Formats: sequence, C-alpha cells, structure tokens
Amino acid sequence: QVQLVESGGGLVQAGGSLRLSCAASGRTFSTYVMGWFRQAPGKERDFVAGTSSSGRTTRYADSVKGRFTISRDNDKNVVYLQMNSLKPEDTAVYSCATSPYGNVRLMARDYDYWGQGTQVTVSS
Repeated sequence: QVQLVESGGGLVQAGGSLRLSCAASGRTFSTYVMGWFRQAPGKERDFVAGTSSSGRTTRYADSVKGRFTISRDNDKNVVYLQMNSLKPEDTAVYSCATSPYGNVRLMARDYDYWGQGTQVTVSS
C-alpha cells in the first residue's frame, strides 16, 4: 500500500509560479516511477510530467515543456512539480501517482496509486 499526499496548489495570476509537492509513504520510494497528471472540469485526466526512479530521466507533455520541471528527492520521499509561466489553461486538479513500470508512461492506466489531488487555479 502506498499513500501519496499532494500540497502546494492555490490561486495564482497568469505568468506566476507554483511548486507542488507529493509526499509518499508505504513503499520504497526510490524504486518506482512517479508521475504528475491533471484534470480540468469536464476533461480527461492528462499526463503532465514523469520521472524515473533515479530522477535522471524525465518526460513532459508538450503543453508544459519549458515551463514545468519535475524533480524528486529520494531521501525525503518527495516528488516536486515546479510550474512557471502559468497560464489560465493550466487550471486543473493536479495529482501525483506511482507506476510499477520501469520507464515513464504517459497513460493514467499505467499508474497504480494516486494522491487526492491539489487544485491549481490560474487567473487571467
């Protein structure tokens, strides 16, 4: 069993920044892939960013490349999502998730444990 708790969401103006955190417990954190997904009202859950177990490999959705950065601290069991140059279209509930696979996957179905999510709202 894995527990994931996100924090750091909030309301920010367009062009601003937020840093999301996801604290993990219940499994050896350093052995599994982590991903961030987001879901806007009335839309499907979309992949945002993912990191390999070591943190050396990362993948991003095209819509966030150059603006968002995923990182992890395996000593603290935390994965981060630094979000810069935020846009109103980034507004969504952001959730972190673990994957049992050895590489970063883009589909939500390839992730097994999920946090409850944190709301990010970007005003224009």
